[in-house]
Amino acid sequence: MLDQLLQYDKELFLFLNNLGSSTWDGLWLIITNKFTFIPLYAILLFFIYKRLGLKVLLLTILIVAIMIAFTDQITNLFKYIIVKRPRPCREEELQGIMRFVAPRCGRYGFFSGHSANSMAAAVFAGLLLKPYYKKLIFILLFWSATVAYSRIYVGVHYPLDIICGMTFGALTGYGFYKLQRYLRQRFIS
Repeated sequence: MLDQLLQYDKELFLFLNNLGSSTWDGLWLIITNKFTFIPLYAILLFFIYKRLGLKVLLLTILIVAIMIAFTDQITNLFKYIIVKRPRPCREEELQGIMRFVAPRCGRYGFFSGHSANSMAAAVFAGLLLKPYYKKLIFILLFWSATVAYSRIYVGVHYPLDIICGMTFGALTGYGFYKLQRYLRQRFIS
């Protein structure tokens, strides 16, 4: 059953990956670059400062730093110790039938750190700012899904890597949002 699931995953990857064209490669390389969205993060931090004040902003920066470190470490644990599933760009059988657009290809891909981190940030910030910007969470979830898809487009992750990364990220973002809320009520309010 697992073998069949992985085969479906490869087939879906090939379908989605081959939807791309050289016309759009540059855009997707920008989207997949982790530094592209620094202005978005700065805007979110400004919104937090504007609506919740300096103390909450400082607490939030600390919590987000811990959240991203946690997400990265758990992702690496799964990639390099527990699962060790090669990325599609490392699979001999896929060479020549997939599009590889990324500038490099890491060794293992399950699960996607880009997907986990972007979803954790989207859920965390979306929930934190929901009382002030009701539709912001939907924009952030769309942004996270776009970043996640970019990893398939450039040829470095399978769809299951993305789905599991986004799921883990959503749970992490929710958990750290609850932690931030608890600490805020306990020490700041």
